[in-house]
Amino acid sequence: MAAKTKERPFVKMTATGNDFVLIDCLKWKPEKPASLARQILSRRYGVGGDQLLLVHKSRKADFRMQAFNPDGSEAEMCGNGIRCVARYVATAGLTRKKEITVETLAGIKTLKGTSKTFTVDMGEPKMKGKEIPVNLSGRIINRPLKLENKELRMTCLSMGNPHAVIFVEDLANFPLTKYGPIIETFHLFPRKINVEFANATSDKEVSMRVWERGTGETDGCGTGACAVALASVLNGFTGRKVTVAQPGGKVEVVWDKDDNHVYMTGPAETVYTGTFSM
Repeated sequence: MAAKTKERPFVKMTATGNDFVLIDCLKWKPEKPASLARQILSRRYGVGGDQLLLVHKSRKADFRMQAFNPDGSEAEMCGNGIRCVARYVATAGLTRKKEITVETLAGIKTLKGTSKTFTVDMGEPKMKGKEIPVNLSGRIINRPLKLENKELRMTCLSMGNPHAVIFVEDLANFPLTKYGPIIETFHLFPRKINVEFANATSDKEVSMRVWERGTGETDGCGTGACAVALASVLNGFTGRKVTVAQPGGKVEVVWDKDDNHVYMTGPAETVYTGTFSM
């Protein structure tokens, strides 16, 4: 006799170009989240999305977030995803707090927000090679990256997950899909890396495109936007308050001089709710 299938609820959400499948693990917890991510995030055979977000109870914070990529790998942090978590717990009535804390693999993050826009305290960036991690010593600012047929210059840092930011002149026509996967898996990056290609359009705004580790090209990346903002400061292109424009929209990033924390403000939206069969 065939086992009966069960219908499990999910919420489809979006934030500045990233789309997510969110599952409330206070109601139901998947046994194999990596396998579920590969299945449910498929845009041909599943719901489709950039990441699977799982919302749990936490002993250390108000909630705990897990984020899984389409290849099944688990991300340490997702700046756009965590805003969706904040939007979900607020609209689902799981909290009445105006300020919440969310436990992630990159530490506990604090969020403040209105009904649709949230500011995330992303914490302090990690700047040294071993901390990011990158197999280079010291700070990595405008360092050459020698590929087989091209030399680029990169600025690397961690916003809870590793990033390599590369400034290019013709951002719109840069062959991101060619160089993104090459750099993601390059031998200098022991845990792979997210790659942002950027161009400073003024001293207050930067445009970017992103190749996300374990996902590919996406229309937005929250931690990537923070990395681009900081790289633009480190390279002398902008001040510490930066608007980062991505194909999916804009976020505001502030690198506070006093506490060295990075604050990102942007929207989060619910697209629809549904169920999937298991």
